Amino acid sequence: MAWPAGNSGVCTFFAPQSGVNGSLSIHVVNGTTAEQALLPIYEPSVSGNPGVGVSFVLEFNASATLTVPILGSIRTIRDFTEGPSLLEQVIQDAIQFTQSSNGTVTLSRIWLDNVTETQLSFSPFSFTDGTSITLTNDTVNFEAGSYNVSASFDYPQLTQLTAQKVLNADSQHLITQYPDQITALAFLSYTNKLLAGAWRFLTYFGRDSMISLLLLQPVLSEGQGGAKEAVISAVLERINRTDGSVCHEETLGDYATYLNLENNISSSAPSCTYQMIDTDYYLSIVMNEYFVRTAVGQSRMASFFSTKATFLQPNVGLTYAELALYNAEKIMNMSAPFAATGGQTIDNLIHIKPDQIVGEWRDSTYGIGGGKIPYDVNSALVPAALLAIASLSEAGFYPEHPKWATEAAAYAHIWQSSAPAFFEITVPELDARSLVAAYAKDSSGYSITSHISNITSDIVYHGLSLQGNNDQPLIKVMNTDDCFRLFLLNTTDQVQLSSFIAQVSQHILSPFPVGLSTPLGLVVANPAYGGDAVYAANWTNNAYHGTVIWSWPLAMMAAGLERQLGRCNDSSEAPAFCSNVSVYGNAKAAYNHLWDLIEANEANLSTEVWSWRYVDDDLVFAQFGALAPPPGQSPTESDIRQLWSLTFLAVTRDESLG
Repeated sequence: MAWPAGNSGVCTFFAPQSGVNGSLSIHVVNGTTAEQALLPIYEPSVSGNPGVGVSFVLEFNASATLTVPILGSIRTIRDFTEGPSLLEQVIQDAIQFTQSSNGTVTLSRIWLDNVTETQLSFSPFSFTDGTSITLTNDTVNFEAGSYNVSASFDYPQLTQLTAQKVLNADSQHLITQYPDQITALAFLSYTNKLLAGAWRFLTYFGRDSMISLLLLQPVLSEGQGGAKEAVISAVLERINRTDGSVCHEETLGDYATYLNLENNISSSAPSCTYQMIDTDYYLSIVMNEYFVRTAVGQSRMASFFSTKATFLQPNVGLTYAELALYNAEKIMNMSAPFAATGGQTIDNLIHIKPDQIVGEWRDSTYGIGGGKIPYDVNSALVPAALLAIASLSEAGFYPEHPKWATEAAAYAHIWQSSAPAFFEITVPELDARSLVAAYAKDSSGYSITSHISNITSDIVYHGLSLQGNNDQPLIKVMNTDDCFRLFLLNTTDQVQLSSFIAQVSQHILSPFPVGLSTPLGLVVANPAYGGDAVYAANWTNNAYHGTVIWSWPLAMMAAGLERQLGRCNDSSEAPAFCSNVSVYGNAKAAYNHLWDLIEANEANLSTEVWSWRYVDDDLVFAQFGALAPPPGQSPTESDIRQLWSLTFLAVTRDESLG
């Protein structure tokens, strides 16, 4: 059970009393009577917060023992499920076990704030079918059968944006058209922030909320109390005032108290993590999209940016304008060396932070191969942020820096033109055939079909990062991060743009492992051209950022291709690729092929990530969490609903490009 307020939850693990792994089946009973439905709990309180939660019926097919209960924070649950099974005794020892005269067993825990309480109770669904619960020295045993379960807590609740309030007036029809997705969007949307996903990331994540805003902006509500301002205000509230960094993930509730106590601080004050570098560059982009490019945003600019921060203690009293300036100054300072005359060197590209192994959305151990300089940040996010700063400056932002309108635009031009070349890889045709054949036969783990007949020329793509593990100067993994350049930038270098559009189109049209296309969508990484066994070992179909399919890159790739093809409608400024029959034709074909894949996998689009198994010479759907993790990597579960996986509510197929 997971709740948005305080990023809170309850997790229970059971084992079969027979001791035979796999013999115990557990499921929620979805009956038709009120007693068997999934029901809410609301218990008013005279002096404190109400108790809220959920009740349901749980069924065991055999006798079971409750082995591990975790009550309090989802972060605590994640520490146990995704790491080396960590349990903190100060948290676990606080769980109290009691049994009432009617057989109900209750587990309760007072949080480390000494105020909030989480409760979990079990009682036999029927006292006539032989089911019973026994409690012996904090060990809870169940006979086979059905049990009433209730879980609740009394932490201050958030104010939700209802389905009607999260959407703008023109998008209200989506409520009846896509009820499941809109219910999920509303569940993740609140007046002061949007949450990343359920259950694992049921709290603020800066990158997730801003990417979601950029893709969902045609349908989200505007103005005071609307979804767009909820996203932007949440980001501004959590900026690190000392260096302008944007918060990656907030820490609050019971886990905040725990971390504070670890530092000998008796407080439940929230905090933030700032290890990511890509998150910094989205803020100016989303600010520009709303406060410059929409009428409502323009009208709200003065009032919004005079708002004073209240969430993080170090920021209390600072205006949103001041916090936005800190971030913009960081971007200008970080990007200046590369933009300087003769400054286009590897050293002047944007690196992840020295003490980190992750720094952008591929934030798993081998996501970018240990690289220090990520492709997406340097080729797309930096120039897009600089263009946004130039636009914001022209609109009256940053009066302290009157030259930024021209300086930021000039910086952006240099970054767009020069940075991508550092990541470009060309694989000669014969080498490409050999590499793909070897990967398909020996390295993929499945001996999949190679499709090497699709290789009729050199393969050109951009690698994931620079300065990777094992002294690799360039991580040679084909990927979907081209979507950032397609969606965020309108490059005017015609030679570069035509070549880039041709590359991306070919990757989308070519079947994996030649390209990125599978019947289940585009894999976010293709290691076939690496030429080293480490590539196949680290980017697999059971690795979080391996040869798997994520929903939101499909949306951004589709929206980006549509944006670039749409430029061809401007007769006066149409890019050169528009008049190249081959390049333009392939781009349209790639767009439609991508949408065919998206529509064929509609059932999966709201989830975070999915994978595949190789069966009867074909790749077939597999739940990501059902696959064992690669050796040395922690198990990872896919969220059942993810904020940025709901972006197909706004990203739709342009039938005119058919």
